Amino acid sequence: MPSMSLKNKQYWRSLDQLDGTAEFKRFLKAEFPEDAREENGDQVSRRQFLGLFGASMALAGLVNCRRPVEKIIPHVIQPEDRVPGVPVDYRTTMPFGNSAYGLTVRTYDGRPVKIEGSPAHPSTLGKSNAFMQAEILNLYDPDRSKSVLFNGAERTWDDFVVAWRELYKENLSARGEGLAILSPSFSSPTLSRLAKDFFRNFPRARWIVYDAITDENIYKGVKAATGRDLFPHYKFENAQVVVALDADFLMLESESLNAARGFAKARTINSVDDEINRLYVIESGWSVTGAMADHRHVLPGSQIGAYAAALALELKSFGLNVPGIDNISPEISQKIDKKWLTEVAKDLLIHLGESIVIAGRTQSLAVHALVLAINSALGNVGRTIDYRLKEDEFTPDANELALLKSDIDNGLLKTLIILGGNPVYDAAVTLNIKKVDCSIHLSDRVNETSQLATWHIPAAHFLESWGDARSIDGTPSIIQPMIEPLHGGKSDVEVLNLVATGQDERGYDIVRMTWQSMLPRRDFENSWRKILHDGMVQNESRTIVPYIQSRGVQTALDYYPVDAPSPTKESLEVLLVPSTQVFDGRYANNGWLLENPDPLTKLTWDNAALLSPQTAQELGLKNNDLVTIKVTTKSITLPVWIVPGIANFVIAIPLGFGRSAAGRVGNNVGVNAFKLRSQANSYILGEAHATKATGTYQLASTQDHGSMEGRPLVREASIEEYRQHPEFAQEMVEHPPLKSLWKEHKYEDGYQWGMVIDLNTCIGCGVCTVACQSENNITIVGKEQVANGREMHWIRVDRYFEGDPAFPRVVHQPVACQHCEMAPCEGVCPVAATVHDAEGLNLMVYNRCVGTRYCSNNCPYKVRRFNFFNYIKDYAETIKMVQNPNVTVRSRGVMEKCTFCLQRINEAKFNAKQQDREIQDGDIQTACQQACPTNAIKFGNILDPGSEVAHARQNNRNYGILSELNLKTRTSFLAKLRNPNSNLA
Repeated sequence: MPSMSLKNKQYWRSLDQLDGTAEFKRFLKAEFPEDAREENGDQVSRRQFLGLFGASMALAGLVNCRRPVEKIIPHVIQPEDRVPGVPVDYRTTMPFGNSAYGLTVRTYDGRPVKIEGSPAHPSTLGKSNAFMQAEILNLYDPDRSKSVLFNGAERTWDDFVVAWRELYKENLSARGEGLAILSPSFSSPTLSRLAKDFFRNFPRARWIVYDAITDENIYKGVKAATGRDLFPHYKFENAQVVVALDADFLMLESESLNAARGFAKARTINSVDDEINRLYVIESGWSVTGAMADHRHVLPGSQIGAYAAALALELKSFGLNVPGIDNISPEISQKIDKKWLTEVAKDLLIHLGESIVIAGRTQSLAVHALVLAINSALGNVGRTIDYRLKEDEFTPDANELALLKSDIDNGLLKTLIILGGNPVYDAAVTLNIKKVDCSIHLSDRVNETSQLATWHIPAAHFLESWGDARSIDGTPSIIQPMIEPLHGGKSDVEVLNLVATGQDERGYDIVRMTWQSMLPRRDFENSWRKILHDGMVQNESRTIVPYIQSRGVQTALDYYPVDAPSPTKESLEVLLVPSTQVFDGRYANNGWLLENPDPLTKLTWDNAALLSPQTAQELGLKNNDLVTIKVTTKSITLPVWIVPGIANFVIAIPLGFGRSAAGRVGNNVGVNAFKLRSQANSYILGEAHATKATGTYQLASTQDHGSMEGRPLVREASIEEYRQHPEFAQEMVEHPPLKSLWKEHKYEDGYQWGMVIDLNTCIGCGVCTVACQSENNITIVGKEQVANGREMHWIRVDRYFEGDPAFPRVVHQPVACQHCEMAPCEGVCPVAATVHDAEGLNLMVYNRCVGTRYCSNNCPYKVRRFNFFNYIKDYAETIKMVQNPNVTVRSRGVMEKCTFCLQRINEAKFNAKQQDREIQDGDIQTACQQACPTNAIKFGNILDPGSEVAHARQNNRNYGILSELNLKTRTSFLAKLRNPNSNLA
């Protein structure tokens, strides 16, 4: 039997639930959403008709009443290599700042509909994140720019070419004096080649690299410590101990996809004898990484540098030689919990060469230099951390942006070319580009910057473009178009080629020219075709073990002191963080991401001032109150959301919201926190003041939706408790022998599908939700409907708190339809719209459904979704192009839910039949399983003893939620384990 401590753990989703407030009780009482209003013009609605005449059973036979009338037009000449309706997969690359992700894109009849990670590309290995999944919706965004603009008036690309060639001559004669390019970070070999052409023709011109969310401090910190332009590559699969200093390496830091996979690999446990890694997190606000921590220590962001310095001194006291720390005052350790220094230092010393200390981008370059020195002293460099030489010379620098502003204000800049980004919205300095004689902005939409530019050039989506990029590990990868540009957009390589050379050339020719210099000339054509097929070149980028310069580390620590005063009620600290939904604002018009709840706050469609219960109490604030936050002379007003586990007197605010020119979905959603930034402080802002403002603002959170009150749904233990009680997950719920009230069907032959979700490796990132939405044509319902509990996601990720309400632990649990063999939804449906098939799937017959919602009322897992409205009625034509042709688009009045991606099962059956074989394990991946970066989801035939899912079901951590109901669910879970340090537990 498990110990009482395991049984008595209390899990809660919100402070309202923990306190049992009247508001939460009202929410539980109104568990099921109210009826939808009847559409205008209906004299007698369908529901009224059924209520009056009780004709449910009679209507069950009307299964074809909704067939749409469509006209089809065949090809006049059928392409030889295309079969209508048969998908074709292509490899391409998604550029993302200074890195890139290898992709496989599924197309139907020349139309891209689904993005997955490329199994062969080292940056993804078949996995993806929510941003990658949502790019397919960005492609078909109806608010993308559709024409070239000159001072707001429509022009053509040819008009711009003519205009630029005149400017080209002027700038050529001036050798580029008064000419500047402002671009985001990039890793493209072609852009690097064109940059050399640009400076060859315009030697006096300037090139400024600017990112709203930047790794500038990481680069500068590494250079300060080594004297070289290097960047780190972490191998978390080799680390037994990880110490994260304000670093969300599992979600929002660069290379997070690789990090999540490696971390999960070291976290996987198959038997009681296996070892798993240990994660210490020191942070001020919540992060996905912090939620996975075995130990989480809460400190204001301004104090985390002090923790790093004190940790270095502690390691030195144990005899470790950490270079560059001689000038650190021992007094700095007095501000830090002694136990948190001693125990972490001991653990690192036990695991020399098997640990990682990592700092996040919010920390100063001095902290990054110090962290490199610590890792070097621990023997981690070359084992758990590699360093690679930056392939290009372009690095973000805030000082350069300030100089650009000065040149603009002083009238020294005549021509400014902005290759993407949105600096008018997100830059810490105000760029008055109206003062520039000619400004040119390449952007996918007429955004805040485009509105002020002389010329606006519509940017092609990367799925419409030729280009290239290097992933974070240095792999050169190709970007190739899946579809012709929908709106005549141009890629950055096409625009830069015109700017640098005056020649208007095709993207294909420009990129091909670059690769001709990178590949062997004798066999170029074959190599080129192979690259287009594979999407990349297999490349072993040379790693470097850098020499740590003590003087460089010491100088960085002297110039950027890591000690800072602690925040107080009168002098608060503001933490600005990238949004898990819109990142830096580039996804502000993406409804999939806006409606995907934040992993920790569960907020949708807004950002908020996130603060701890104590801070809220001291400031007299509660949820949905408005608060005005002032930093120096800058201020914003936004709603309050109280989250346990945030450092006291710290206000965390997600960036990327408050756009005024994002599009019909993203305009005026949330508040722009970039306004608080200054050149000196990008992420951690001190001496802030908060004042309660007049009024309230209703936020839409899903944290209490689908609540199953009082049920032990999440089961977890420490690794030691697991070894003492290996069967604890099954034993936590006691019930008498289960007997069915009716005859049970035996599922003993053929294919029997099942799923297992490992809570030990699930990080709660939410990519499963977005991937499912993309695959299964799930509609966006909007903030109002989410607030009413009517979100349509087939798989949700529940977030539970446990422990001390001030500083709790977090557990994530994905929940979709459990595909019960004894499904309670089936017996109550009056028209047999919810049925069971011979392979154990609980399915919906949409044409039979009459919308009684009895099935939803009788589902104990709260996973059925009802279409209260015809959500797709007002979709633009381009948005309809994103829909998967293999999945039915549901209409108003119909219930829907997870199908285990039945369309993928049927496709695998067809392919196996064509090849005269049985379906093999791995032939079928559900959308959520394929996307999951940590391989937390297993799916397959449970009757196949060699399948991954069958092995997982035999694991002694395997359990079913609400198993006492005897529903015989096909989805089960592996209980979560933590690996605490017994001296800190």
